[in-house]
Amino acid sequence: MSTVDSQNRVLSGMRPTGQLHLGHYHGVLKNWVQLQHTYQCFFFVADWHALTTHYATPKVIEDSVMNMVIDWLAAGVDPEKATLFIQSKIPEHAELHLLLSMMTPLGWLERVPSYKDQQEKLRDKDLETYGFLGYPLLQSADILIYRAGFVPVGADQVAHVELTREIARRFNHLYGKEPDHEQLALAAVKKMSKKDGKEILLQRTAFQQQGDHQALAQGRTLIREQQNLSLSDRERVLGYLEGSGKVILSEPQALLTPAAKMPGLDGQKMSKSYGNTIALREPLDGLAKKINTMPTDPARIRLTDAGNPDNCPVWQLHEVYSDTDTKNWVQNGCRNAGIGCLACKKPLVDAVISELEPMQARAAQYQKDPDEVRNILVKGSERARVHAVETLNEVRSAMGLSYR
Repeated sequence: MSTVDSQNRVLSGMRPTGQLHLGHYHGVLKNWVQLQHTYQCFFFVADWHALTTHYATPKVIEDSVMNMVIDWLAAGVDPEKATLFIQSKIPEHAELHLLLSMMTPLGWLERVPSYKDQQEKLRDKDLETYGFLGYPLLQSADILIYRAGFVPVGADQVAHVELTREIARRFNHLYGKEPDHEQLALAAVKKMSKKDGKEILLQRTAFQQQGDHQALAQGRTLIREQQNLSLSDRERVLGYLEGSGKVILSEPQALLTPAAKMPGLDGQKMSKSYGNTIALREPLDGLAKKINTMPTDPARIRLTDAGNPDNCPVWQLHEVYSDTDTKNWVQNGCRNAGIGCLACKKPLVDAVISELEPMQARAAQYQKDPDEVRNILVKGSERARVHAVETLNEVRSAMGLSYR
């Protein structure tokens, strides 16, 4: 695979640490389902990452892997369109992590915002471990091993992608300097048509001398379209365009996803740690009771009391599930005491059941045939490993480790 083709590739993973809930669906899975129709997607079970915080209770990881993948499939992730695999089944992730650790400054890991933040939030766990300090580097290895061009993240995770970009940049600087790179790159340019070759040289000048990033983007597109260049020549021309050596590891971009506005049953963010979740396989016969017992605006003690939806956790769910007419009905009815709280919750019960019912039906089919799920993961791991081995072979060669 040529590095410039990475712009069509997406990598994302999820830690198996328990039942998936509506927060996972609206925050991650719905986006995955959309991305798989546009990009070459790699979605993986991040079981090694789960060990960074659950190393003392690995049974929860083992129990969660299959159930989590069943929920992915039930939500609409298609194994024919996306590659699904388990991280620990691809040992190249671990080797690349090890090799990258040799050249990654310690300070880069210590300054990752989530490092201190998670230690503070998870005080009940002993996170003074090498694995926890190094997990952002393992994340980088996960991305770089597939030369993914994009990583779907929320705004709070952009720092992780930027770290990966810095690591790729440092690696390419240290190990991407092949002898006579400029001469080889110019020889490759001459293999292009005169028009395209001239255009690349102009775009290189515009980017390197004037900082024109549009010229850089146009040059990358032009290189990607060259049919008569080998993969190595494409990478050489790309490195020449960017002013670097041969590009071995691609710098990924953060693919910002809309902020998930999935509140829990108490109005806080939906999270297992708060005990306020609705599981994707929540028994439907008990769902109405769960929603009907949600707290409401404390000012509404009696039916005749006017309320304020802005102070009510139920309104936050309406913002996710209800159409404009229903939202107007809730606002007017609550503020004017025209509807009671149970009546307000009824459309939510119907909407959540409508969303979960088809997912649960699909999940039931996979639960009946776990071998099909295992086969999906085996085939996905085989496909993923082909790409991982290809990248690692280049990394080993660049680092002088491809002994004969």
